[in-house]
Amino acid sequence: MAAGKDAGAMREIYDRYAGYLAAVCSRYIPDDGDMKDILQDSFIKIYTSLDRFEYRGEGSLKAWMTRIVVNACLKSLRKRKGDPVPDNIPETSGDEEEDPGFKDIPMPVIMEMIRKLPQGYRTVFNLFVFEDRSHKEIASMLGIKENSSASQFFRARAILSKWIMEYKKSHDNG
Repeated sequence: MAAGKDAGAMREIYDRYAGYLAAVCSRYIPDDGDMKDILQDSFIKIYTSLDRFEYRGEGSLKAWMTRIVVNACLKSLRKRKGDPVPDNIPETSGDEEEDPGFKDIPMPVIMEMIRKLPQGYRTVFNLFVFEDRSHKEIASMLGIKENSSASQFFRARAILSKWIMEYKKSHDNG
């Protein structure tokens, strides 16, 4: 009987969080097949580690599962390409820093832009923006220098700004 309850609880966790965790995973892993594999492996780890989860208030389960998925994505990126973030970052001109604003752009379009960033830029951008990690933490996680993390983030933001402005121009009704 307990196995049935466990299966029901696991199904409930999956039904409740699969969409969210898939979105988290797809920010790091743009290939749909790879993303699904990593997500499946993450759910296996979640299910087999539930006894070690410590409830710390509302949202703690979601945060814990998100951390598992992000770590699985980073592990996969390191395994596939070695270091996911190169240390040699090209300098950019200050022109790209302009914030074009993205409030009028549908979220799926923004997420697709993020998925199209080069792997290193995408990884640092996601960790900084969505996981709220400092450049010091990102550098430690990825085995790079702190200023490389900041440079990668700056470049990612510049590329996204350019793409957002191009999107707005191509979808301008005026």
